[in-house]
Amino acid sequence: GVNMLEPLTFAFLIVGGMIPFAFAAMTMKSVGEAAMAMVMEVQRQFDEKPHLLDANPTERPDYDACIAISTKASLREMVPPGIMVMGTPLLTGIFFGVTAVSGLLVGSLIASVQLAISMSNSGGAWDNAKKYIEKASPDSDLKGKGSDIHKAAVVGDTVGDPFKDTSGPALNIVMKLMAVLSLVFADTFYAVNAGRGVFNLA
Repeated sequence: GVNMLEPLTFAFLIVGGMIPFAFAAMTMKSVGEAAMAMVMEVQRQFDEKPHLLDANPTERPDYDACIAISTKASLREMVPPGIMVMGTPLLTGIFFGVTAVSGLLVGSLIASVQLAISMSNSGGAWDNAKKYIEKASPDSDLKGKGSDIHKAAVVGDTVGDPFKDTSGPALNIVMKLMAVLSLVFADTFYAVNAGRGVFNLA
């Protein structure tokens, strides 16, 4: 068994607990940057071709440019989080040993579960709140669509969408990928100073 109260294991328990939060922050930032790039592209098309805003435009907007921005951003922006998730258990196992990897995985698992559940539920709540306000009549307390309350809900949903659609579901992959990589490279970790790592701390 692994004693989680050993200093090395406990230290990496804390490090592992930070990984899901760093991953979620990176993916949330990526969504924002990709969305802003898309907004700038749409604005460019409107500036260059004002007739696109007509009721019956004669020319078709360049949808392919927007799709390309989304596709390229989805691939490019996942490189840093992917490197972090895959590199952390490998570097930990090689340099600090198997007990450090055990702490890392436990910390990552516990933090990922609670963060994923929290993000999925809170993101869904923001989304549902916006829809609920939109269905309300203008005479009600919520004032309905177009009101200041609705505008505030739209801002909340801007955060809620990447919560429930991006970062929350992606944490499932974080847990599985770190665990599978650690399992695959377990023999490699044990081959370095009998599982004590390059620094031979355990």
